[in-house]
Amino acid sequence: MMLGFLVWCLLFVVCWPLALLALFIYPLVWLILLPFKIAGFAVGAVLKLVWAVVTLPFRIFTLRRA
Repeated sequence: MMLGFLVWCLLFVVCWPLALLALFIYPLVWLILLPFKIAGFAVGAVLKLVWAVVTLPFRIFTLRRA
């Protein structure tokens, strides 16, 4: 986080129009990518659920033996 801020400050000193453009474009890019982040979270949750269902019999069997 701090490194990104320092890079932005350096960019602001060297080329301030590009730095200001980046400052305004970043939230728009974040909004465009937000549905993909939500979809990735949902897919990850479904895969964890499937893995838990598949491995449930093995976990139950190992609990009974111990």
